[in-house]
Amino acid sequence: MPTDILLAMEPRHFKLVEEELASVLTGQRMGRVFQLSRFELVMDLRLSDSRYLFASIEPSAPRTYLIRRRFREIERSAVSPSPFTAQLQRTLGGTCVSAVESVKGERVLILRFEHGEERDADTLVIQIAGRSSNMFLLAGETVVAAARPSESAGQRPGDRYHPPPRPYGFAEQQSDTADAAIPRESSISEYLDREYKEKEEERRFTSLAAAARNSIRGETKKLTRLISNLKKDLAEHGEPEKWKRYGDLLLANTAAPERAGAAVRVVDLFDEAMPTIEIEIDETDSIAEAAEKYFRRYTRSRNARSELLTRIETAERKIENLETRAIAIEEAIGRRDIETLAEAAERPRPLAGRKEKPSKKQPQTSSFARSFTSTDGFEILVGKKAADNDFLTFRAARSLDTWMHAADYPGSHVVIRNPGRKEVPHQTLIEAAQLAGFYSQAKGHPKAAVNYTQKKFVNKPRGAAPGKVSLSRFKTILIEPGIPPGVGRITQ
Repeated sequence: MPTDILLAMEPRHFKLVEEELASVLTGQRMGRVFQLSRFELVMDLRLSDSRYLFASIEPSAPRTYLIRRRFREIERSAVSPSPFTAQLQRTLGGTCVSAVESVKGERVLILRFEHGEERDADTLVIQIAGRSSNMFLLAGETVVAAARPSESAGQRPGDRYHPPPRPYGFAEQQSDTADAAIPRESSISEYLDREYKEKEEERRFTSLAAAARNSIRGETKKLTRLISNLKKDLAEHGEPEKWKRYGDLLLANTAAPERAGAAVRVVDLFDEAMPTIEIEIDETDSIAEAAEKYFRRYTRSRNARSELLTRIETAERKIENLETRAIAIEEAIGRRDIETLAEAAERPRPLAGRKEKPSKKQPQTSSFARSFTSTDGFEILVGKKAADNDFLTFRAARSLDTWMHAADYPGSHVVIRNPGRKEVPHQTLIEAAQLAGFYSQAKGHPKAAVNYTQKKFVNKPRGAAPGKVSLSRFKTILIEPGIPPGVGRITQ
């Protein structure tokens, strides 16, 4: 069954969500609105138990319910707000939820907000309707703004709001989980949040497994094609000894050559039977000139043959390595090793014999990062600009490298390289953290907090500005910003 159908929100779940939201949100005041991605919003309705209203209008997985998250986690995951989100914040910020309703027979949730006596109520419509999923801001019953553009009647700014025409599309179909029981100890929101997380993790696992397999297949296909082309080149160059033999025979028969158009008949002195053979030459060439051409052809063929055979052998060894990697990937899939699959999917190895040249996409280290050596001998890289931070973190750093950034201050990403996968000494952590503080806006402070984690726990939110990341887990260390005296000099 397709993933998009598995992720469709069930009508009976929608009804339970409506009842829960009505009991929890009525009377609550709208705080900040966060944009997690193009189609996902989180609204702070100032609930006391770290719960927030989550709404997604992603066509393949539209849904809304309460989620339990830390406020800082939401802040770190947020991206720049869309015009709709910004207008939602301006219009509804500080207003109270007066009612939570739905349109009968439709998966359309309506949240009404009261401004007080000075203004009429505004309405937020969350439309869970497959490809027609959307969010609308209404003044009275009129659409003021929409999260996604729509040309359907009742869905455009200025129209009187009306639910979309049926059918909604694939999301309207029932999934195999329609009759799944909700655990009694869970609320409907907790149940849905857990279910969608599990399905999203399964989808990510499936995607990474496919990407890792495709990476191996793609590299193997390229190498196989390369070997085929090299063998064609080898055949075109021919046997070098043959061309040398022709040159020698031409010189040995210069006294009385028998020409026949574009060929010369000569006695093959290298054959015990001494037969007469024909050697092709240009009609305008003398015998000596034709022999010289064959000697040059011999030299080219000899040199090319050596190079081509070496490249073919190297490519064949590479294919053997890929076959070994393919087995390792299948084993990782069997034990559901996400980290190994992610690394295999995101870092395809270059083809044998291919040297990668520095470019804007793959700059030399000195162009995107400052380089230090800790007193323990570990390399520490410090990003220069926002775009350089992204390159350092998501292309240069490896999964088990240590990543750092000053907490609560803009600044450089810092990476401690760890190719040997050793435990990073505490002194190196302190020195790297001091650099993270120094190359941030906390530079002039006597003390600064620095967050650190392994690179595999650093994520790039969709649509986030350069340098903006989120951390799924991290630790914090308190340091004095500065360049430690024991570290090696900067590479400019």
